[in-house]
Parts: sequence; structure tokens; C-alpha cells
Amino acid sequence: MEGLPKRGAISDSELVIIEDGGVIVEKDKITEIGLFSELRNKHKEITHHIDYPCVLLPGFIDSHTHLCFDGTRSDEYAKRNSGKSYQEIFSEGGGIHNTMVSTSQSSDKILMKVTRERLFRHFKEGVLTCEIKSGYAQSLEEEIRLLNIINNINSKEIMDIIPTCLAAHVTPKSFNSSEKYLESIVKDLLPEIKEKGLSKRIDIFIEDKAFSVSESLSYLSAVKNDFDITIHANQFTSGGLKVGVDFGAVSVDHLEVISDKEIDYLSNSETTGVILPGCSLGLGIPFAPARKLLDGNCKLSIASDWNPGSAPMGDLLLQACLLGAFEKLSNAEVLAGITVRSAEALGIKDRGILESGKLADFIGFKTNDYREILYNQGKLKPSFICKRGKCIINN
Repeated sequence: MEGLPKRGAISDSELVIIEDGGVIVEKDKITEIGLFSELRNKHKEITHHIDYPCVLLPGFIDSHTHLCFDGTRSDEYAKRNSGKSYQEIFSEGGGIHNTMVSTSQSSDKILMKVTRERLFRHFKEGVLTCEIKSGYAQSLEEEIRLLNIINNINSKEIMDIIPTCLAAHVTPKSFNSSEKYLESIVKDLLPEIKEKGLSKRIDIFIEDKAFSVSESLSYLSAVKNDFDITIHANQFTSGGLKVGVDFGAVSVDHLEVISDKEIDYLSNSETTGVILPGCSLGLGIPFAPARKLLDGNCKLSIASDWNPGSAPMGDLLLQACLLGAFEKLSNAEVLAGITVRSAEALGIKDRGILESGKLADFIGFKTNDYREILYNQGKLKPSFICKRGKCIINN
């Protein structure tokens, strides 16, 4: 992933490929990359030697997930496939509110267990850094509980976790007014999150059934100096993207509904667009127009959106492969979208690329041709994983 442009289209010819290569790691950092034979002669103490053809890539980075939840919404999936829309189910009292109830009723121990299980599966599939949002809480106190759980998982060394406060997901039923709820988040919740260091990022769902553009403007104006901003934008209707760009958001995520004018607006900013093919697969709606976004010179990342409602699958590589096939993305565009460009979507600079000085986060695939990874549409999984310099064989 070395030397690739941060935005716009990428051809496969731009990929830097080292044949018969090797990587030297000291503690948790990459210190050298080059030809294996030269590195072997220079470093007699080499301890790991893979004796089969292997393609090495940076560890995958999932920049948008909702992994901390309990319960299922399989009944809603069946309803959608029978003709009901996501919005109709939400209006009837289902959707996100259902997950808020089941998550609220779950103990800390169970929530920790099920979230760790999802993360471990992600890890075995090559995801070494994962963003996790809160947002399935029925009260501000429960938001703190979810963020505490997410942060405690981070200390268990499964992978690196980036916690995001999505208290502004939907208004809990215990609040009569969405405006009052957002005011409570600003006044009562975010100061505690900042004081305890539970999250450096906030998110808001800007949509007809969630929060309006005008409500989001007031909310973000009150918090923009204390947190990095990311936005659920343009999933079913337009409007959220412009809000995110105007507030200098690190990313605007979803973008299934987007105009040419909005693509131009995004391309003239430093905000990364994050597209979520798992949501399109779960809801049976068109993919975000990745090809147009890249040709429009936008910054673009691909994430799983793993959640119980619209994206229950959670397989980042499989989703990215399918997106690439339907949107006609090059191998380089897909792989960059789940590595170096995904790091950009999270505002982190120390991973997503194999380079001296970066974190020793990389994965190996048992093949001698990198094109086989996407060709197999997610069925070729990593054969070994190195997380912060610690290598494991992935059976």
C-alpha cells in the first residue's frame, strides 16, 4: 500500500509489490522491508519463516461498526424480504429501538462475551483495528455503560479498538423531544465521556427517522471543539453529507443516496466518505456509488457496518469483494479501501501500510498471486496474522 494516492481512483499498476520479500519487526513496529534473502543475511536471528507461497498485506481496518449489542432482528429481516421497508418497521416501533431494549436487558458479562466473540471472528478474518460505536442505550447512564464495555474489551488485546459515542443514534422512547435529548447529551453525557476518556469521537445519525439537519447543526456546534466528528449521512435521504463536510468531519458514512453535486462537495474537502456494502446487502438496496465517488476524486473507505438490523453479516472482506465486482473497482481500490484509506477515515496514521516505522500489523494469505484474494470473494482467509509484532498461525 506504499505511495498510493489518498483520494480518487487507483489502478493495479500503482501497487508496489515486493516479490520474495521480507519484513523485520522489533517489538510492535516494522523496522525494515526488502528482499527476504538480503534481510536473512543481514539478520541471522530471524525467528519466523513462512515456507509456503504467501501474499502479505497490512491488517484490515474496519472503520464503522455497531458490534456492542445483544439480541437479534431476524424477524425484521424476514419482514423486509416480504416487502416492508426499514423505515416502515422503525415507524411501527421496531428497528433500532428493538436492539436498544434487548441490549438494555443484557448483563455486562453477556454483552462483553458476545462482543468479544464478534471481534474474535473479525480478527481471524484479518481485521486488526476496529471502530465500535455505542448507540443502543435507552438512557444516558446506559451509554456510559456501553462505552465502558467497549473500552474494557480494548484492554483485552483482541485487536485495537476505536470507540465512538453514538448517543445521537435515535431518541430513546423515554425522551419526549429529540432536541431535549440532544441537549442532555451535550450537558450531561459528553462532559463525563471527555473526563473519563471513554471516546474522542462522536457520531450522529442524520435522517428522517433519527435527527434532522437543523437539530444536528445545533448539536455539532456545541461539541465540535471537544471531539472528532463522524456522521451517518445520506443513507435514505440527502443532507447529512454537507453537514459533515461543513463541520470538518473525519468521515461521512453510508452515502447510498448522493447527488453529483454532493460528490463534488465531498471531493473538495478532507472528509473521507465511508461506504457500507453490508448495509446494502442486508437491506436489499443499491450500493453507494463507489465508482463515481472515486472517479470524482473523493477520499473513500470501505467498512462493514456490522449491526443486528441492516448489516448482520459482518464479513468485511466478502463485502468489499462484492462491492468491487458490482461497482467495477480495481484490486488496488478495494484493498486500499480496507487498509490505508480506512486508517485515514479514522484519522490514524500508524497503520494500514507496510512501511518502516508503522505498526507491525499484517496478515498473510496462502497464495502466490494477490489477485486471488478478491477473486475468491471472501472465501480465502488469512493463513497467519501478526498483531503488533505478535504472530499467530490462523487455522
